[in-house]
Amino acid sequence: MSPRRNRPKGAGSSGRSAEDDRPGRYGGWQSTEDWHGEAWSVRHVAGASAQGKAYRCPGCEQMIPDGVPHVVAWPEHSGVDDRRHWHRACWNAKDRRTTRVQRSRNAPKF
Repeated sequence: MSPRRNRPKGAGSSGRSAEDDRPGRYGGWQSTEDWHGEAWSVRHVAGASAQGKAYRCPGCEQMIPDGVPHVVAWPEHSGVDDRRHWHRACWNAKDRRTTRVQRSRNAPKF
């Protein structure tokens, strides 16, 4: 019996480069949406592909745990550093959200 291979046959490199950012890599699909007058690239990440790191959602300021399906969005004209990870519900509700107003404990909520 031969030993099991851990690498695919014919693999020339030992890892993936930063340029390897194709749409199907994370198990989701990618589209372009218009928001605030500019085009945004939106990638839907499947839960099984979201392994290894937790992110903070800019919509609700809560953590997106490891392995939870979410959305990665960035302006099309920007680079990799401007990508933000959103909960799907937060991304869908981004136009209905208001600015986060800090209130004191006794302030009215209307």
